[in-house]
Amino acid sequence: MIQTSPVATIARLREHVGQVVTLRGWAVHLRSSGKIRFVVLRDGTGIAQGVLIKGHLPEEDFAAFEELTLESSLTLTGRVKAEPRAPGGFELEVSGLQLIHIAQEYPIQPKEHGVGFLMDHRHLWLRSPRQQAILRVRDEVCRACRDFFHERDFVLIDTPILTPTACEGTTSLFETDYLGRGKAYLSQSGQLYLEAAAMALGRVYCFGPTFRAEKSKTRRHLTEFWMVEAEAAFYTLEDLLALTEELVSYIVARVLAHREEELALLERDTAPLKAVTKPFPRLSYTEAVARLKEQGMKMEWGEDFGGDEETLLSRMFAAPVIVHRYPRRAKAFYMEADPENPELALCVDMLAPEGYGEIIGGSQRVADLEVLLARLQEYGLPREPFEWYLDLRRYGSVPHSGFGLGIERTVAWLCGLKHVREAIPFPRLLDRLYP
Repeated sequence: MIQTSPVATIARLREHVGQVVTLRGWAVHLRSSGKIRFVVLRDGTGIAQGVLIKGHLPEEDFAAFEELTLESSLTLTGRVKAEPRAPGGFELEVSGLQLIHIAQEYPIQPKEHGVGFLMDHRHLWLRSPRQQAILRVRDEVCRACRDFFHERDFVLIDTPILTPTACEGTTSLFETDYLGRGKAYLSQSGQLYLEAAAMALGRVYCFGPTFRAEKSKTRRHLTEFWMVEAEAAFYTLEDLLALTEELVSYIVARVLAHREEELALLERDTAPLKAVTKPFPRLSYTEAVARLKEQGMKMEWGEDFGGDEETLLSRMFAAPVIVHRYPRRAKAFYMEADPENPELALCVDMLAPEGYGEIIGGSQRVADLEVLLARLQEYGLPREPFEWYLDLRRYGSVPHSGFGLGIERTVAWLCGLKHVREAIPFPRLLDRLYP
């Protein structure tokens, strides 16, 4: 029978050396050598080896080992021992084993599987050490974002998922009928609502899912992804550039400090991440186009950058590069024009190094009512759905700026992933809605 003992987690076994504890988890490796048997257990916090020696635990518990299969759930009770040779650095001298559930033959075996197979089994693939490491880095990134804004007195605002208007263009909207009252759309961004909140609270941010119905199959695109977005009253473009630089530096430092083990498991070379120091290099859009042309890239001034251009630019620098003042017509209707050249927008994209491309997009927002009215007309957008947004320019309008950071692209960069599909638990892609 299982002894009565405190339940511990594998991550905290070092606190229980010499003590008898109970671990609860899943079997990831089984080995038998005569009168000694080994179970490698994972519990979500780490892995540890249980050693079963015949005669040192009840016979029925020792025999229960024969029923175990990969991913079977069980509890192990035993004395904790530091053992550098064991997985995780600790092992359990088992005095009790209790079966919870015997798993059927596990479909993901220790061999090469195709991406399609693994994506079809994403619900199980998450259990692999590599995927767990990625999700722990993602968790660190998300907590770092929240801590960053909290420390700077930004207030969290939950913006709506269902919206009556487009924010980032009408060609990438997921549309639905809203209870017979007309069309509604899955949010492309919380930005417009954050602007309203910024006029009430000064500095605000939101953190949630966004949706883009772009028919793109690149390694950087998802149809559902997560963004942290911030908006601040009285912030100019220069204020915004400083804030984005500070945020990314903060995130990188947090991941390096707290997720060293996960990065090592992912075989991520951390030297490039350690080279991310302020100030970040800055280029105007015009300077960036000139650099691309020097590298043989064919593009005309006025075109927005695509994946190839972003990749090439981001490989030119060790740190993220800030590209600012794009042509206004290549950007969204709400971006303020550069007073020194109205053809340009007071906007910014931040491109992650090592070819990862854009992780941040932002701008100073149009603050003048008449200018915004003209923009709606210029971009062919209806006025009525934006009346509430226009009110922000009628009642105490001020200069303000904001940006959004894509979580999956940031995680992909930090982990050194080839595709963003591994940077989110259950990716939604152009050709995938399962599981």
